[in-house]
Amino acid sequence: MVGCDWDDETGEVRGFHNYGFDGEDFLILDLETETWIAPRPEAVLSKQRLDKDKALMAQQKNYFTQRCPDYLKKYVNLGRSFLMRTEIPSVSLLQKSPSSPVSCHATGFYPDRAIMFWTKDEEELHDNVDHGEILPNHDGSFQMSVDLDVSSFPAEHWDKYRCVFMLSGVREDQVIRLDSASLSPETWVAALALLIAGIGFLVYRKRN
Repeated sequence: MVGCDWDDETGEVRGFHNYGFDGEDFLILDLETETWIAPRPEAVLSKQRLDKDKALMAQQKNYFTQRCPDYLKKYVNLGRSFLMRTEIPSVSLLQKSPSSPVSCHATGFYPDRAIMFWTKDEEELHDNVDHGEILPNHDGSFQMSVDLDVSSFPAEHWDKYRCVFMLSGVREDQVIRLDSASLSPETWVAALALLIAGIGFLVYRKRN
């Protein structure tokens, strides 16, 4: 696996060059120490041979810190209108059954720099909260969920709770008040299908 990452906000550049064997890492390039890492004993001889080739290391460092980021920036500029777009998600509250956690589900947002959390009286909650991963949708957008266990909450106090979604680059947050009327059990199956599709796509992408 060969490539580089470029953070357009900080300017940070990270190059990577990994060799794999039988589904596991075999050699990993460490640009900071200008050496190769051998995760497996069988790779030690190859590591030692490559570490001695200073000319090759200089070429590698130049490529991953200069040329690769330059190529990446050019491609980003060509596709900036698409890559730099902002898409606001649909946010809804879902509950599979009266005894199930309430899931705050956001889907269709872009980019993936987003956070979502529950609050009570405008204070962020950490107890009884389960944060899900940000997952890809088939159309290039993203989805995420944050569950709140309401089993111990009196129904008359539900209106104190809010789900807050924040997307990078968007000033106005999306806020939904916890209310039995705002729950959408009929959309649970559709949301679950989207979640399964996102997980499946993520697994497929990692394997390939």
